[in-house]
Amino acid sequence: MIALQPRSQKRDAAPESDADKSSLPATMLGVRLRHARRVAGLTLLQLAQKAQCSESLISKIENGNAAPSLASLHRMAVALNTNIAALTSTVAPPSGPVMRNGERPLLAGTISLERITLPAANGLLQANIHIISPGEASDGMIEHMGEEVGYVLEGIVELLLGDKQYVLQPGDSFHFSSDVPHGYRNNGNVPAKILWVNTPATY
Repeated sequence: MIALQPRSQKRDAAPESDADKSSLPATMLGVRLRHARRVAGLTLLQLAQKAQCSESLISKIENGNAAPSLASLHRMAVALNTNIAALTSTVAPPSGPVMRNGERPLLAGTISLERITLPAANGLLQANIHIISPGEASDGMIEHMGEEVGYVLEGIVELLLGDKQYVLQPGDSFHFSSDVPHGYRNNGNVPAKILWVNTPATY
């Protein structure tokens, strides 16, 4: 389940569910997804085929009755030539260059994104802290245009790049081309945090 909430609020650690409703965030996502789909001139079926998901799932999301996984939302955003931030952000970019601790918005779920940068027109960089609950993993492998770099802040994570696996600990970093299929998982017992920067904006 995906929902934006202030950084200081308690995170929902429950498993994601397509039947789970998040009222305002789900409605907002649904409205933006429908608008982006119509601007792109795609039917529900066409978007479903491009995003490799079911037509009924997209219909439920657009009507505020389902919350997609992060990977599913990423595929929809790519199919619509946009990014997740454009579909989910409820906060306008700050008037200055600084966001204080506790002020950054959180895209919450079993895998959460704490926004380091907020969506900006023609922005080239995007940075988030990926917060991965124990036992959780990205929903399949993702590949797209761009470049990514990351730094493990807390916990132990397994980074998947193509057919290779790398176990990373706090202080380890990585850098790869985004067209390499990639994903990650937390096999540990504590939440893991990764400072993740990519270009162009993807999430």
